Amino acid sequence: MNEVEAIVLGLVQGLTEYLPVSSSGHLAVGAEIMGSKNADENLAFTVLVHAATCLSSAIIFRKDILAILSDLLKFKWNAGTKFAAMLLLADIPVIIVGLVVGDRLDKLFDNPVAFIGCMWLLTAALLLLTLKIVNTVHRLRFGNTFLVGIAQAVAALLPGLSRSGTTISVGLMVGIDRAQMAKFSFLMVIPPVLGKILLDMKDMLSGAGGSFDSLSALPATLGFTTAFLVGLLACKAMVGIVQRGKVHYFAFYCIAAGITAILFGTGILHF
Repeated sequence: MNEVEAIVLGLVQGLTEYLPVSSSGHLAVGAEIMGSKNADENLAFTVLVHAATCLSSAIIFRKDILAILSDLLKFKWNAGTKFAAMLLLADIPVIIVGLVVGDRLDKLFDNPVAFIGCMWLLTAALLLLTLKIVNTVHRLRFGNTFLVGIAQAVAALLPGLSRSGTTISVGLMVGIDRAQMAKFSFLMVIPPVLGKILLDMKDMLSGAGGSFDSLSALPATLGFTTAFLVGLLACKAMVGIVQRGKVHYFAFYCIAAGITAILFGTGILHF
């Protein structure tokens, strides 16, 4: 991986981690288009840029995170403790999926690029459904946040199905207020992403797959920095987009990207 490829993929990760268009799908298709066949390098770079965007989330929501931690340390049932409990409940489905299925599901897809294209079309359908939603203001509750957690687990299973697009769409469908849903969707992803990063790093350190040694220092630095800075901007922008009820705009991009990926994956289109 050279410096230009690292910047491009860092830019892709920073944007697509928050925009409802699937970061994992873009990284997979981007690596395929650029012809990156080094599995160890791809895994190490993916871990690196996911760590970068996770850090950007923590900075954007630092006040909320600190408030939750402060309430937890009081060891009382309060607003922060309840919010943390709902986050934990919502993350249980994706944790189970990660432990039981892991990366084995990828082996079921003979044509991953075409499959990602199909999932982009499904993401588009979910985003368009938000046009039919009347923004009834409901608070976060254990029942509706668990449904959002199930949506996150489904998105984790299917490469190309946007996690943020799926969770935000489902959250709005079950009547969660837009402002609360935007914050909850981005906070709920931090624990599982951190867990996945730690598991991948454990595999790399044990020699089970991937290695940071496969990455050159300059591309790694450029990729991390690009993903982090772009992630800061994209995360803040996406919160505003959700609050204004404009997430359906991204459906048109997903349709175009989905059709392109299907044509590329089936060999009809070449780059």
